[in-house]
Amino acid sequence: MIAMNANATGMAAAREAPPRLAELLAKQRPDWHSEWAWANYKSTLVDLVRADHLRHLCEIGGGRDPSFTAEEAAELGITLTINDISATELEKAPPGFPTACFDVSGDIAAAGIAPGQFDLMFSRMVFEHVKDVRQAWRNIHTLLAPGGVAVAFFPTLYSLPFLANHLMPEWLSSAIVRAFYPNRGEETDDPKFPAVYDWCFSSEARMLPMLRDCGFSDVAIQPFWGHGYFKRLPVVRQIDDAFNALAARRDWRSMSAYAYVLVRK
Repeated sequence: MIAMNANATGMAAAREAPPRLAELLAKQRPDWHSEWAWANYKSTLVDLVRADHLRHLCEIGGGRDPSFTAEEAAELGITLTINDISATELEKAPPGFPTACFDVSGDIAAAGIAPGQFDLMFSRMVFEHVKDVRQAWRNIHTLLAPGGVAVAFFPTLYSLPFLANHLMPEWLSSAIVRAFYPNRGEETDDPKFPAVYDWCFSSEARMLPMLRDCGFSDVAIQPFWGHGYFKRLPVVRQIDDAFNALAARRDWRSMSAYAYVLVRK
C-alpha cells in the first residue's frame, strides 16, 4: 500500500524514506476504505508532529476551517500558520493563528514569503483545486526547512464521482452538489470551489518522477478506495462498494478515490 523512493544511496536509506509516515501508517494499520483516511488524517499529523518534533506548521488552504484549534496547537507546542489564496477566507479564520495569504502555486518570492520557514506543510482537499500542482510542490520544497515534511490529502482520478466532476461544467457540478448536499454553498461553512484535478493521482508511476523533479528524495503514497457520494442510491452504492473492494485488493491505483502523499525535503 505504501510506495517509497529507493535511490542510489542504498536500501537502508530507502527503508527510511520517509521514515515517519511509513512507520505511522504501518502502526495504525490503515484500512483500504477512504473512511479510514478521513477519520485518521488529523491523528496522523499529530503523530508525525510528535515523532519528528515538528514545531512550525503551515496549513495550505486552511482558510475558515483549519484542522487544529488554537487550544490544540498550544497543547502540541506548535505554531500554526493558516494559508489561503483568498483573503476573504482568511478573514473567516478562527482567532489565535498567524495567517499568510498567497497562492501555493504562484510566485511566492513576489508575495514576500520567506523560504525554509516551515517544518510541516499540510493540506486537506486542496490540491484538486490547484491549477499548477507541480509548481505548488516546488514552492512547498522552497518553503520547507531542511528535513521538513509535507502531507497532502486529496481526491484522485479516475474515481467515478471525481471524474464526472472533472468533466462536467462547474455550473452543473455545483447544482448537483447543492441538490444532494444542501449544506454546501458559498454562504455556508462548506463552500464548493472549482476543481481541476491536476496531478491528483495515487499512481507511483505518475507521481514519483514529478515529485523527485521538484526536489524531494523521499516520497510515500497511500491510496484509498471508496467514497460516500452514492450513499443515497442503494443499488448503485452496493455495486460501487463491491467494485472498490476489488480494486483495493488488486491495488488498482487508477481507481482509487483519495490519497495521502507525504514528501520530505
